[in-house]
Amino acid sequence: QVQLQESGPGLVKPSQTLSLTCTVSGNSITAGYYWSWIRQPPEKGLEWIGYITYSGSTYYSPTLKSRTSISRDTSKNQFTLQLSSVTPEDTAVYYCARRSSALGYMEWGQGTQVTVSS
Repeated sequence: QVQLQESGPGLVKPSQTLSLTCTVSGNSITAGYYWSWIRQPPEKGLEWIGYITYSGSTYYSPTLKSRTSISRDTSKNQFTLQLSSVTPEDTAVYYCARRSSALGYMEWGQGTQVTVSS
């Protein structure tokens, strides 16, 4: 059974960098799939942020690309999101997920609330 768990600060100040980690169990992040970050702002729909592949390649949303970096620590089976220069518009519930090219999103973390406020 594959499980994902997000962790990181729940409050970030404007202009700072948001950093979240997803810890994966039950599947090595080097053994296939696209390891994704998605967010949902209050009263809005889901927004794809980007992903890192099993081989370490990264792909980002065009609207967030200039501020986004996704990396991984294979020794810990974790992947990390960094979003720089945050504003209150980056306030959202952030999810990590495992995605298959054939099946779409397979498992999600429970989500973590991040609020950007001074």
